[in-house]
Amino acid sequence: MAAVKVLVVDGSALVRNFFKKELGLRAEIELLGLAKGAVDARDLIVELKPEVVLLDLSLPKALDFIAVLMEHWPLPIVVLSSKFADEKERGEKALSLGAVQFLEKPKPTSKESTLEINTLVKAILGVKGKKALARRSLPQGSQKSGKVASTSGVGSNSNATTSPNANSEGLVPLHLQSDRLIAIGASTGGTEAIKAVLVKIPSGLPGIVMVQHMPEGFTHSFAERLNSLSPNLEVREAVNGEEVYPGLCLLAPGDKHMEVERNSGRYFVKVYKGDLVNRHMPSVDVLFDSVAKVVGKKSIGVILTGMGADGAKGLLNMRNSGAQTMNQDEESCVVYGMPREAHLIGASEKEVPLDQVASAISNAFKKIK
Repeated sequence: MAAVKVLVVDGSALVRNFFKKELGLRAEIELLGLAKGAVDARDLIVELKPEVVLLDLSLPKALDFIAVLMEHWPLPIVVLSSKFADEKERGEKALSLGAVQFLEKPKPTSKESTLEINTLVKAILGVKGKKALARRSLPQGSQKSGKVASTSGVGSNSNATTSPNANSEGLVPLHLQSDRLIAIGASTGGTEAIKAVLVKIPSGLPGIVMVQHMPEGFTHSFAERLNSLSPNLEVREAVNGEEVYPGLCLLAPGDKHMEVERNSGRYFVKVYKGDLVNRHMPSVDVLFDSVAKVVGKKSIGVILTGMGADGAKGLLNMRNSGAQTMNQDEESCVVYGMPREAHLIGASEKEVPLDQVASAISNAFKKIK
């Protein structure tokens, strides 16, 4: 397999030399060059055409650099920070602009530097050859409509097949929506993929529960951003014991697992600290397993772009319980890891391009009896 062509952009000569030494020893990495700032990086990107860029978040105008690059030359950017815990807001902004990963920068003097470099190399390999998602604004005229009316229609296509439970106007009664659920899982590249799905979700669908692998502190602002962009959904970070209802999307907190429970015919989320599952908390498998057990055939499961295998077995459990399942296709994924694993074990009924996931969910909802 050809080595991944990497460009490092970092303001510290010590760090640049560290990367030159450590990454230069890796057969799977071809270090094309070292840039100390955005101007140097711009010229090297045009000249050398790297496949992945490692970017120091502390650089002046680092966020502006990401925005411009995504607009004119989109490619995978792994953002690094030596002050990881203190730069969560800027890290979240970097992800919103199109960066595919935000990681703690390996420390040249750290005893754990080898482990840190191994983690970074895995991240680089995971995004090799994947197209970055260029920035796209919400279509003009779209606006936040507040809480969705529980009896809204499912999409605007007048020729679409309606649910067997729909009335003559194509409206689905509230009590029939409330016994159904949509579960979504994602990791690397998922911040933009989830946004691309939620902004297209039509009104009148069941409640949504969702896991995106993110560090503690990031999910609250991510949920707020999604809420501002999604015209037909109320999106927020989940709180333990909160009810899931039509028009609401709950995102698992970055440092807690989330499960779905049923009580008196209604769905609630259980949010809690626990052991890492598949090296993650929250874990997509934890969420999907609970949906398979509690919701079963009344649910829809979706795996989007992400590194690793978290969620594949949970999606298989959902399918075996009678749920409709799907995964994002390879071409539109930033990292075709989690979707591939789901596809390989037969957990997914079909693969769907990212720009068609929302309509696929809507169509699947109409089939639930």
